[in-house]
Order: sequence, then C-alpha cells, then structure tokens
Amino acid sequence: MGTDYKTIFGPVPSRRLGRSLGIDLVPHKTCTLDCVYCESGKTTHLTLATGEYVPESQVKSELADYLSRDPDVDTITFSGSGEPLLHSGIGRIIRFIKDTYPEYSVAVLTNGTLLSNPAARKRILDADILKVSIDGVSNAVFKAINRPCEGLQLSDVVEGLKATRQVFKQQFWVEVFLVPGLNDTAEALARIRDLLRELAPDRVQLNALDRPGTEDWVTRADPKALQRTAAFLLNAEIIAHAGPEKELPERGKPLSNSDAETRILSTVRRRPCTVEDMSRQLGLRADTIQPYLTHLLRAGRIARADMPRGVFYRAVD
Repeated sequence: MGTDYKTIFGPVPSRRLGRSLGIDLVPHKTCTLDCVYCESGKTTHLTLATGEYVPESQVKSELADYLSRDPDVDTITFSGSGEPLLHSGIGRIIRFIKDTYPEYSVAVLTNGTLLSNPAARKRILDADILKVSIDGVSNAVFKAINRPCEGLQLSDVVEGLKATRQVFKQQFWVEVFLVPGLNDTAEALARIRDLLRELAPDRVQLNALDRPGTEDWVTRADPKALQRTAAFLLNAEIIAHAGPEKELPERGKPLSNSDAETRILSTVRRRPCTVEDMSRQLGLRADTIQPYLTHLLRAGRIARADMPRGVFYRAVD
C-alpha cells in the first residue's frame, strides 16, 4: 500500500472477510457512539450529521489506482475509525465498486444507529454483507456501553434494524460485544437474544476485548463465559483474530525512515496492533518494524499495552 492513500488501508487478514481492503470515509473517530471498548479510541467528534466528509472523487480515484495493480483482495470493506454511514455518498461509492469491480465483495461494518433513516437504508442495499452491532437492548446498557450522541434513541435504533432486515436481501450479520459487568447479566442477554430471534440474521458473532479499548476498566470476558454466552445467543460464532501467518518477504522498494514511520503511525492510529499485525498489514518484516517502534516510543508518539494476545502499540494524539 502506498503512502499517498488517505481513505483506503490494508488489505488486512480477516477470518470473516478474507483479505479485506478497508475504506475509511470519515475523519478519525467521527462517530454516532463513544463505545467504552472501541479499539480506535475515544470519539472526538460525536455527531449524527451526515455529509461528504471526504470527497467521493478521492475515494474512487484511490480505489481505481490500487485495484489496477490486481492486488490480493477478497473484500472491500467500509469500516475504519468511525461510522461509515455518516458519509452521504457511501451508496454511490458502493455502486461504483459493484459496477466497475464486480469480482470483489463489498461489506459495510456499521453500528447500525443511522438505519432508522430510510435514506441510510437505501445507501447500503447494493452491499454484499451488512454487519450491524447490538450490545444492549435496554436504555441503561445502551448508554453505559455505547454512550450515544445526544438525540439518539435506542428505540429508533432497534426499529431501524428491523426495517433494514426487511429490505436488505444479502448477507445480514449481527455482532455483539460482551462487556463483563454491563451486558453479561441474564436479563441483558435475554433481551439481546429476543431481538436476535426477531431479526433472524444470517450470522451472529460474539466479540470480546482483544486490543486495548477506550476505557481501561473494560476487561476481556472469561473464555468459558464466552462459550456459554455464544451458545445462549443462538449459537453465535466467537470472533478470533486472524492469527499468525507465515512471514512473507517485504513487498516493494525499501522505504525511507520517514515513509516507514508514517505508515506505522497511520496503521496504529486506526487501531492498536501487535508487531505481527503490522507485518501482515504493511508487508514489512517484523525485524524491520521493531527499530521504528523503538524510536516512536522514545519520541512519545506511540504507547504500548500488554494484552493476553501480546504487546499492542497505539498512536498517542
């Protein structure tokens, strides 16, 4: 991936989506929610306002340039560090991909909060996969975990999900993020299960803390608790990270120090990563990345956190 791309990133390995090329349609941490577990950090622009946050023409130009190289990509995924449905042009960009590059699947990963708006529902109809999130079906849990923008009502969110399920005919997935102490009670899980039964998604996925979250007090659910919860939530699939891959030779020309640091910072600004994560995403060997991490740590531009899966690095704003 070149250093000149501003709206696309990856591709990154995903158990769910294969080799996934990401599209980030909004500035860093522009979102309708400020979730306590978010791996991208605290929401700095909490909003419900849709708009052309980045130019459509820029997204299409970057996609055309990158895909002209016949890359190893399975899915083009709207995700990144904010809520993609805040971008008013997402529907036209999806249509551009489906018309011009029909060989790729298109996935939209959304928190689902804007789907009560018929216009937002219309924008995602051409996608192949729509994944929405449900972490709580009571106002208390919704506010405690997701910390919504003022004016966002849980009842509207739920009705929007139901309406979307009626019109979206491709793969409809629901992800639940388990936060111990907040949505793992019998009552909270029963409410979620009832809604899942009504939505009848093609896949239910259960997620838990893997990278450092926004709030330090959020912990990863016990593996046995995850298994019990997954069974209760209609035999949900427990999401795991993509796992180790064979280390590959470095791709492309050697990078200058500034280019390497720019790419590393861009990667860990979107979400915390281990050295192995960065190696897979950037096409650089782990032993090439480590000296840059040491320099960035000393300069105070990144921080590290020890997690069960390993040492994660994240950008310091």
